[in-house]
Amino acid sequence: MLDQIKTLFQDPLILKIAMLILGLAVIWVSSRFLKRLSGRIAKERAFKFQMRKTISFLAYLASFILIMAVFNVRLSGLGVALGVAGAGIAFALQEVIGSIAGYLAIHFAHFYKVGDRVKLGGIKGDVIDISVLRTTIMEIGDWVSGDLYNGKMVRVANSFVFKEPVFNYSGDFPFLWDEIIIPIKTDCDYVLARKLLTEILQDEMGNYAKEVEASWKKMTDQYQIEKARLEPWINMRFDENWISLTLRYVVDFKSRGSTKDRLFSRILEAIRATEGKVQIASAAMEITAFPHQRHSSLGSSSSGSAP
Repeated sequence: MLDQIKTLFQDPLILKIAMLILGLAVIWVSSRFLKRLSGRIAKERAFKFQMRKTISFLAYLASFILIMAVFNVRLSGLGVALGVAGAGIAFALQEVIGSIAGYLAIHFAHFYKVGDRVKLGGIKGDVIDISVLRTTIMEIGDWVSGDLYNGKMVRVANSFVFKEPVFNYSGDFPFLWDEIIIPIKTDCDYVLARKLLTEILQDEMGNYAKEVEASWKKMTDQYQIEKARLEPWINMRFDENWISLTLRYVVDFKSRGSTKDRLFSRILEAIRATEGKVQIASAAMEITAFPHQRHSSLGSSSSGSAP
């Protein structure tokens, strides 16, 4: 029995297969151990996720290198075959090659990372995974109003970073400028209205000031960009119908909906508390005459019913 086993392992192919199995087992066990170790070391969920993805990628790369090293003799002719058919393979796999190049660009050029809110390939949502070929996005919007998830997970090819603009709502500056327009009647106390809205805006959005300033300073250090107005403010505009008070402010990219809800609630309460000094304006339509055809039809109907 031992002689048969020795004879079996004297075959170069069997020996290489055994070495390959042993090497793959070592790589698999090591990757599992490193993933568990990273889960204990890393505190932030995003960093922990990225470490596990990196370990998996390195494990696949090590497995590929091991296979190439073990079967170097038998795979020596593969390069020649691929060289002959290189043009056809490149044409057939151009989308795959583009996605792999996009994967490298995403990480090295910092287009976006897991957790960012982006618009990619016409899809808007939060990035939940970045694989070698595709980016997985949890979509927001569509049939759901506001910045809420609609339940769809969309996988977009990484090659789209070369084909279309990449909108990152939370990259170097994780804040957005937003606004609310409040129309009030022209005969209202607009000074009081502006004062009330300014107090509400400062009370709700003033806590963002330091954090926004710090993020914007990093932007100005990295890019050639002018100083922007970061504190909340109100613009007034009026016409023959009403006075429009526009509240502009900087808000966290994930808090647009909840922030507007709080602002609208407080604004409505403040306007009601003025007891008519400030009133919301609305459009009204008044019909002063019926169309000509309507008069004609009424006339013919009445003349036809006469005896």
